Amino acid sequence: MNRWMAGAALTAAAALVLTGCGRTDGPAGSNESKGAIDNEPATGEITIWAMGNEGEVLDQLAAKFEDENPDVTVNVTAVPWESAHDRIATSIAGGETPDISMLGTTWVGEFAATGALEPTPEGLVEPSDFFEGSWGTAVVDDVAYGVPWYVDTRVLYYRTDMAEAAGVEPPTTWEESKTFSAALQKQGAKSGVSLPPGGFDSWQYISPNAWQDGGDILSEDGSEFTFDTEAWKAAFEYYNSYFEEGIAEPTRFETGEIEQEFIDGTVGSFYSGPFHVGLLREQGGEDFADKFAVAMVPGESSRTSFTGGGNLAVFNDSENRDASWKFVRWLSEPETQIEWYGISTDLPSTTAAFEDPQFADDPYLSVFAEQLADSKAPPAIPTWAQVSAVIDQELEKVTRGDTTVDEAIATIQEQATSIGTGN
Repeated sequence: MNRWMAGAALTAAAALVLTGCGRTDGPAGSNESKGAIDNEPATGEITIWAMGNEGEVLDQLAAKFEDENPDVTVNVTAVPWESAHDRIATSIAGGETPDISMLGTTWVGEFAATGALEPTPEGLVEPSDFFEGSWGTAVVDDVAYGVPWYVDTRVLYYRTDMAEAAGVEPPTTWEESKTFSAALQKQGAKSGVSLPPGGFDSWQYISPNAWQDGGDILSEDGSEFTFDTEAWKAAFEYYNSYFEEGIAEPTRFETGEIEQEFIDGTVGSFYSGPFHVGLLREQGGEDFADKFAVAMVPGESSRTSFTGGGNLAVFNDSENRDASWKFVRWLSEPETQIEWYGISTDLPSTTAAFEDPQFADDPYLSVFAEQLADSKAPPAIPTWAQVSAVIDQELEKVTRGDTTVDEAIATIQEQATSIGTGN
């Protein structure tokens, strides 16, 4: 599963799990922390759930924390992404949560609404040490629940050999992007750029276009959805134009398919996260490394991209609350995050970690660091899974020609308003 998709990948399917477990039905909670965390060594046992690859390799890093804190034991439970959302929801409903859990970034609002998560203690970390978009994924109604652990963002992957042959440079604007993609297509690519034609999680592609044109999902006070705006209309029209003009084929590639399509030149460019650098190097072979590069996403008033990743949250029912927060704090330190990258290839959530030469001097990772400075996540609201599913549905109707952009925008606004923010 793509790491930048992991936080949202199963929310839509499990969106109803907590609908009967609102603020009054969940564990007793508060929007205030239980107090500051001292700097004494951690003691006792800590239980943590981590998903996917992170769950498989976290033991390696936890061992170092245990070395630095001889009286603590960290018990890591690896949880498959496929069952993670339901398992967390069930543990909350049954009052049997672990001390800490990794959360997909789009899950924070939903689980915070149950009252099961403890707000981040004051002074535990400095919010400004994190990328702004990443920190925002942990904040619900101006209260932080947990800490960003690792981040992902999407950049443009493109075939340098095709671009050089066509005499074009990586695009910075929407207009340049259309020209660039069409030029790659003239070099033999079936799709100048690969874009999902709507459907599951395509909101992750269309939302940045709205942000790039000055739009947003909610009003400034967070009370109303703002889909019925010129920015969202422009985003839909721009996105759909790739299909109308035949620059993008209406084909949805999955991980395992897009790599080969890109390597053999069927696809000239696509948008994805940092994990694809390694996959392309491995599958394309030594010679292919010189045939692709990455660039920041093009935009209009900004070049904002989607940001995802994984956060760490401590539950109100934690049996070892102080030690749990100490572990979370340690995992968010730049030195720890640099070491974690070597184990997991997860990008650090702290800006200072990117000053390390392995990031700053790398032609790929340095671009991701630049993009993370202009990246954004959807609002941390409990109903986002339902709202985003409407966007996915309407975008697919538009690219198939089953509805107009104006009709799609009106439907999204109407249904989102009916669903509400859940706050």
